[in-house]
Amino acid sequence: MKKNIVQKIFEAHRVSGELEKGDLVKLKVDQVYTQDASGTMTWLEFEAMGIERVRVPLVVSYIDHNMLQLDSMNTDDHLFLQTAAAKFGAYFSKPGNGICHQVHLERFSAPGNIAIGTDSHTPTGGGVGMIAIGVGGLEAATVMAGAPLEIIMPEVILVRLTGKLQRPWVTAMDVILTILKRLTVKGGVGKIIEYGGIGVKDLDIAERATITNMGAELGATTSIFPSDEITLSHLKSQGREEDWVELHADNDAKYSEVIELDLAGIEPMISQPHSPDNVVPIREVAGKRVNQVCIGSCTNSSYKAMKAVASILRGNTISERVDLLINPGSRQVYEMLSREGLIADMIAAGARIMDASCGPCIGMGGAPGTGHISIRSYNRNFRGRSGAGDAFVYLASYAACAVMAVTGEIIDPRDVNAGFHLAEIKAPDRFCINDKFIIPPRKDTDNIKIIKGPNIKEVPMKKPFGSVIEADVLLKLGSNITTDDIMPAGSKVLPLRSNIPAISEFVFEKVDGSFVSRAKEAAAKGGGLIVGGENYGQGSSREHAAIAPMYLGIQAVISKSFARIHRANLINFGVLPLLFKAEEDYDRIKNGDRLLIRDVPDAVRGEQRFMSENLTRGYTFEVVSDLSEREKELILHGGLLAFTMAMETKSAAYLAPTN
Repeated sequence: MKKNIVQKIFEAHRVSGELEKGDLVKLKVDQVYTQDASGTMTWLEFEAMGIERVRVPLVVSYIDHNMLQLDSMNTDDHLFLQTAAAKFGAYFSKPGNGICHQVHLERFSAPGNIAIGTDSHTPTGGGVGMIAIGVGGLEAATVMAGAPLEIIMPEVILVRLTGKLQRPWVTAMDVILTILKRLTVKGGVGKIIEYGGIGVKDLDIAERATITNMGAELGATTSIFPSDEITLSHLKSQGREEDWVELHADNDAKYSEVIELDLAGIEPMISQPHSPDNVVPIREVAGKRVNQVCIGSCTNSSYKAMKAVASILRGNTISERVDLLINPGSRQVYEMLSREGLIADMIAAGARIMDASCGPCIGMGGAPGTGHISIRSYNRNFRGRSGAGDAFVYLASYAACAVMAVTGEIIDPRDVNAGFHLAEIKAPDRFCINDKFIIPPRKDTDNIKIIKGPNIKEVPMKKPFGSVIEADVLLKLGSNITTDDIMPAGSKVLPLRSNIPAISEFVFEKVDGSFVSRAKEAAAKGGGLIVGGENYGQGSSREHAAIAPMYLGIQAVISKSFARIHRANLINFGVLPLLFKAEEDYDRIKNGDRLLIRDVPDAVRGEQRFMSENLTRGYTFEVVSDLSEREKELILHGGLLAFTMAMETKSAAYLAPTN
């Protein structure tokens, strides 16, 4: 049978299951990586399983999110992660070494591998021809403990690229924004996007990685490019050519859908507030005054992107009304820019240079002013994610951002020629390689002590369900609710990631300030329920958006549909994800209604139809679930951690290494 790239990699890693859409497939995993915002819980969960050493060939713990050290909490978390990595056999990337996705692309990514990461933008690795999937922290912990990755086989769609970009002012960012405009933030749900066609040859690895990175905003499981001579050139430049394998789809490989995209027809695009798919050509919104510009993040912080920004800024001065923030993606990029004098060009133009970290993208510093317009080369512009709920955040390419920083207004970069120079920039033949800040695994770990600061608390677990759920609807929400809406980020909240009781005080803070107090009251009489519309839980992979509501007593979320990672996180922590059988039942439910859901364990084991009653309004309705056999067991045990510990007790073979 003719195979696409996804089928080839899945087949090489298949433990069980058929590669047919909708089937449960178990896969061996080559690489796992965590970042500090989610990694603290991941390593606490791994420790709770009682496993002495990771059972995956490569595990890396990165520090890139919680970089603001306003007090001791983030610093304590960094030390915990460093000592946990040393104890359990993982690499450790020190603070300032760079954003996990950029560093992993440089130093560890390998075509043909399967990697999972505790961050929704893990698919960045698809730029080098690897299957890279974002998961929740607990899922990563069980894989590190030796379990295979379990996934419902997605559809595979092909985006066939033709033509060449109109360089230098049209970039890979404009490609993915064009796709987002066409498919929307729900267009990739349940799908893997494979890129092919002659146009692939027009894109280098940094550009491919930008596209796969923002594939997360489509809701896609992951995105992937072929591994070709361009991939080989990238790996050679990083001194890792031995990791290269050629990887192409067979001629006449089958796809569930084929999308044609001519690169030559793409123009500079911009995503308007407050969703990544609210995309228009820049020329349609030109003229708006700009207050802030941020360039970097895991989407556009490569050496090539940063060198282009420096060339635009060289000899220019940013507008007096603009604040320009730049965060290179890695220490490697930072060092190369410094050695070539490019950081000096940025500083001379008026830029503020930040850590090689996530920074303003996750709301860690760099918040816009009240009502300000911020133009960012980042991947998300959800309301409030920037740290300012009333700011207007737009997303555009690094080149467009640099031009707007100088002009002080939204403008199509092709319309400004005088004073701006942007030569076509190629990736170097050899990058500056300095791995001193990636600490390798230790062999002798007997005397290593894991150090936990006072803010680090143990992982809470949920009790299994009784026969019924009788609880109040604490909050009814619309569609496209993000994990930022559920569990805010930012400098005030992120340091609490290893302390579930403390971070739970911020659940839905920006949506409904009284939610937490109502949830605590409801916990005494059966807990609470949440009702959502379409695509509930889109965005970041943060499992805290499931753990914290569970800790507050949320028993179930009833929605029209769920984002993939958040649905998995709810199940992993014993919160039942339910779907309305009839859409009109969503309209009938109101805040405060008390619902009765009968025979929960029997319904989970059986046909997954839950007969329910709105006790407040006096009518019955039906909700359903679509749990796999494994997910049924997780829900009935109270979540993945309880299930894994029970299985490890029953059978030492359950978490036997799969590689």
